Amino acid sequence: MLTPPHNDARMAFEVGRNPAEDAAIRASTAFHLAFPVHSIEEAKAFYGEDGVLGCIEGRSTSRWVDYNFWGAQLVCHLVDGYDAGNNHNNVDGDPVPVPHFGLAMTIDAFEALAKRVKENGWPFQIAPHLRFEGKPGEQRVFFIKDPSGNALEFKAMTTPENLFARYSA
Repeated sequence: MLTPPHNDARMAFEVGRNPAEDAAIRASTAFHLAFPVHSIEEAKAFYGEDGVLGCIEGRSTSRWVDYNFWGAQLVCHLVDGYDAGNNHNNVDGDPVPVPHFGLAMTIDAFEALAKRVKENGWPFQIAPHLRFEGKPGEQRVFFIKDPSGNALEFKAMTTPENLFARYSA
């Protein structure tokens, strides 16, 4: 039987964490996501260490690059002419881009990343704010898009134990 990771300080998401430390912590449960981009150079400028998100680069070729995305492995694959769709779903009054991926973070890590995005002059698709206020799913959230139009969501639960809480929103 698989059990969720323990909720201790080692599991907290941290901007710029050493990839060896992440690998040791999450080796048995690392999440992997590969997705299309229209430019490897633009992806590097967005996802990379000196870019908007500050992720540590791993392996790469001229057609793909992978990143340590807070302990998960992201792989940006060059697809000539790619442009993500522009679909939305209403979630607590926000036009949430679909599809999207992202992270549930600590509040401190969320605030640090929101600050980094703003300092890099990257536009928010949905600016940082509180949603589901007063409900079990209460969270700080923001959305951004990468240069290829892929949507990313970053959130921090007011009560982290409620990330997988079952209730009618």
